[in-house]
Amino acid sequence: MRTEALDLAARFGYGARGMVYLVIGGLAVAAAVRAGGDAPGSKGAMEALRGAPWGTAVLVAIGVGLFAYAFWRGLQAIFDADCHGHDAKGLAVRGALLVSAITHTLLGVYALSLVFAYGSAGSGSSESGSKGAAAWLMQQPFGRYLVAAVAVAIAGAGFAHFLKGCRGGYREHLKVSERLMKVLIPICSFGLAARGFLFLIIAGFFLYAAWTVDPDQAGGLDSALAWLRRQSYGETLFAIVAAGLFAFGLYSLIEALWRRVRPGGADGEILSQG
Repeated sequence: MRTEALDLAARFGYGARGMVYLVIGGLAVAAAVRAGGDAPGSKGAMEALRGAPWGTAVLVAIGVGLFAYAFWRGLQAIFDADCHGHDAKGLAVRGALLVSAITHTLLGVYALSLVFAYGSAGSGSSESGSKGAAAWLMQQPFGRYLVAAVAVAIAGAGFAHFLKGCRGGYREHLKVSERLMKVLIPICSFGLAARGFLFLIIAGFFLYAAWTVDPDQAGGLDSALAWLRRQSYGETLFAIVAAGLFAFGLYSLIEALWRRVRPGGADGEILSQG
């Protein structure tokens, strides 16, 4: 596979993820300003795009981009493009990348289904998707333990995002000048920490679903935002996290522009061979 093609696919994928989160964050910020209304999850954001001018073209681009992003995530997991290694920590991170590849593939399918099956794609709620996934897992052998494993994986991704944002672990992956990096640090750190925080809430939903053997207790991004809003000082917390999701969208666009894409990774130049 040619390195140039993979580099383009990865950047296109980061850009598509960025567009989804810009819409999620923008709608959530609007809901916070109005002090009412629900904030959407990933599917809800794409539902909102469907009725917008140029919405069909944007959804096609996002769908294809999400497939590209899922492909890149899969290669990161299999070939260790970011050199996480083969120890327990590295394998856990690579496992989370593989889960990300699967979830973004499903989001890509959903985006294109909105274009090619207009009006019959179903609910845009990430809550319904999370409950459906939990219900399917519950029906499998050792189902509650599979749901618990998903909760652990989501929690791991949440901790990784939060720590990456707080410690600035993303900086080694961005090829920018020191001057520009100082401008980008607040955006990247805020966005990663906010997404990580929400992932921890979502992990809690899945863990509780496993504990109660009740898939209806599972929830996605919109459920996490709604739960946060019901807490003490909820509107303030909701507004902060909403802005953080918008910042994560910007962070994804920053990755699209300046991320170091290293196809060979720790396992050599396997992917760069033509």
